[in-house]
Parts: sequence; C-alpha cells; structure tokens
Amino acid sequence: MKRATGLLVVTALGLSACGSGEPATPTAGAAEQVTITVACQPAKSAPKERQAWDDDVATFMKAHPGVTVKSTDQQPCFDPKTFGPKLAGGQMETVFVVPVTNYDDVIGKSQALDISAYTSEIKNWNDLRTDVRELVTKDGKTYGVPNVHYGVGLVYNRKLFTDAGLDPNTPPTTWAEVREAAKKIAGLGSGHVGYGEYSGGNTGGWHFTQAIYGRGGNILTPDNKQAAFNSPEGKAVLQTLHDMRWTDDSMGNKLLVGWESLMMAMGSGKVGMMLGAPDVVTDVVNKFKGNVADYGITGFPEAKASLSGGEAFMVNPKATPAEAKAGLQWIDFRFNTVGKGRFDFARGKTIGNPVGVPDNDVYGDSATGKALQADRKTNATLPVENYEPYVQAAATIPPKAEPPHAQELYAILDVAMSGVLSRKDADLDKLLADAETKANAVLAAKG
Repeated sequence: MKRATGLLVVTALGLSACGSGEPATPTAGAAEQVTITVACQPAKSAPKERQAWDDDVATFMKAHPGVTVKSTDQQPCFDPKTFGPKLAGGQMETVFVVPVTNYDDVIGKSQALDISAYTSEIKNWNDLRTDVRELVTKDGKTYGVPNVHYGVGLVYNRKLFTDAGLDPNTPPTTWAEVREAAKKIAGLGSGHVGYGEYSGGNTGGWHFTQAIYGRGGNILTPDNKQAAFNSPEGKAVLQTLHDMRWTDDSMGNKLLVGWESLMMAMGSGKVGMMLGAPDVVTDVVNKFKGNVADYGITGFPEAKASLSGGEAFMVNPKATPAEAKAGLQWIDFRFNTVGKGRFDFARGKTIGNPVGVPDNDVYGDSATGKALQADRKTNATLPVENYEPYVQAAATIPPKAEPPHAQELYAILDVAMSGVLSRKDADLDKLLADAETKANAVLAAKG
C-alpha cells in the first residue's frame, strides 16, 4: 500500500471534471518560454535525495532552454487527503502522480490530458510493458506514462530464520511451510513475531486481497457487480490467519493497523515474515532502520496470481501544448532514462541509497529493462542474491490488478481481518457474509 514514491492508502475520491481532456496539437518552431510544475520533489528531511532532484532539475533546464521547472515540495507524491481537492479545484501540477487504483476515475472524468500526440517524447516508450501501457489507455487514447509496476511476494528476515534453525536460502513456498516457520520464529521468545499482518486502515483489506488472489480467488465477480470473496478461498485466508494467531500463537498479540505499524515492527528485527512488494525492503531499511543484510524476498506462497500495483504520471488537462511537451520531456529525463534521474544507480550508491531491490518491472525484459537490471546489479549496495527467489518466482506468477472501488472494499474487509485477529471465537462465515452484504451495497450504489 505504500510505495517509496508514494502509492498507497488511497481514499475514495469525489472528483469533478477540471478540463475537457481533449488532446492538444504540438507546436513547431523555436523553443517557447514555458513553466511547468512537477510533483515528487523529495522532502527536506532527505537532503541528499532532494539535492539530487534539484541537480536533475538544473540539468534538465540547461538541456531544454526556455523551460522552467518548479517542483512541488510534497512527500509522498500521492497524498489522498489533498489529491481530490487539488484536482477538483484545478490546482494540480502540470505533471502529477496517479496510483493505478485511480486511473479509471481520473481518465473517465477528463482530469488527465490525452497525451497520445506526445508519447514520442518518451524515448523508450515502446519498451514499456504493453500490459502496463494498456492500463493508461482508453478508447485508443493514452493518458499517462507508467512509472511503477510491482507484484507482491513474501518478505522475510533471514537472520531470524537462521536463529530459529531454518535455512534462509530455502524460504517457504507453501502456507503450511509459512506456518511452521512462523511458529519456530515466535518460539525465539522476547517479543518475536513469526508472521505479521494488518487489521485496519484499509491495509487489512488490501492484504486480504493479496492473499485471496494468491489462492486463486477473487474479490469481485467478472462483471464487477457483486462481491466474490465469500468463497472457499476467502475463508481459507481467514482460517489460516485464525490458526496462526490462536492455535500457533505465532502472530503476537498486538493488532497492526496502518502501513507504518507493521513496517516499524519489521524494522525492529522481531518480525519473521510479511506480505509485501520488494520496496518493503527499501522502506524498512531507509525509514525504519532495519539491517539491510537481514531481509530477503521470495515468491508468494502457492501463488496462482499475485496482486500487482503501480502508478503513472499524468498531465493536467489545462496544460498548453508547450507545457504538455515539456512535461513529457521531464518525465522522460527524470523517470525513464537509463543512468539518469531515478535510474542513476551510481549516484544513488554514492549518496547512500539502497540500490539493488527489484522493485519496479515497468520495462520488463525489454532492452531498457535488461539495461536497468544490469546497471542496478553493477551499483548494488544491497545483497541482490537475497532477492533472487522473488525474481525467479515473479516471472512465473500472473499479475492481477486491484479491484474497482478498491479502497471502499478494503475498508469493509478490514473488519473481517480485525475480527479474526482480535477474537479467538470469531465466526469466519459471519465475518465474510457481513462483508459481502456491505460490499454489495457499495457496488450497487456505484452502479
């Protein structure tokens, strides 16, 4: 739910159209004086990353005479509390970030510019994964530049595996193995938790979705009109958690609600395993002081599918042709060029950033993707071998997108997750049935 670039707990948005969304025609001729505003400048609390950003702005403007770039000082890039009001009020930056859960809303309400005329500004456009590009395409028109794509795996503490007599080089591949490993880690005592899980803040429902997808189940019916999680797969998710919490006593006794709570626990070195995308390692190390050598990532246990997520850059529909072109050129330079901007792994290594986590598959195995992978390994500051199980498994597990109206559904499923983790006598069938009723009411209201 939380990406390093700012993805995650997204609230329902009541957005109103702030522009026609009609494509503009690029102008030819001499460079026009133009000013664009761009999102995602690192916070002042990360001075080295902020300086790298500012250096990139200066380099970009030197290479693009006539273009002035003004950065929005906001982290995370996507803030659900301000996104809706900014968009509805016409205050959004020229270039802004949209999480995958909100693509349809933003595009459907003409709140992003049709950038079909400008995609050639992204030099590696054709190397972007086709399935990821399709997510920002509607009626043959393109409305965004995919920036992040990821799949969920199992993040685990290799040191705790060793301490518990487990082999960190052969992490669990089944839920039975997860349970056994969790029991042994919890058996270390002193507040150790074998397996950590969320129970609220929409993160509980989010992880329920990950788990049911992995088991081959669904959140909604194929037409997205009815809930589908009150199923054998859905009950299996809750039953496993119930048994780990109350029979195995391997999940601790503290309810973890928001994103930060489980990440803090993981960073403390006392939690053995959790579901998460690879960037969990980056955040645990960077923001929650975990020991980088301790963490590994493997594939989702018994996965029939894996929840995928991501984000894209979109352009304000009020942008002029010159602004739109300059915005795409900025996106190309800062976010899509091997060895530059966010992909300047050598610089990242120099300033002390963790380099080496396979946390973005937006380019897949294209020429650009392979070049990025090679450069990441060359400049790695992290033990890349610890993530190889994830890389191998992810290549074979089909990605599956979040459901429509994801955040409303996650909030409903939080109740089921909280119920099973807080009450030993929880009625799993009733928890699922109640959630189903509430979900169907939301879906009916959405039409």
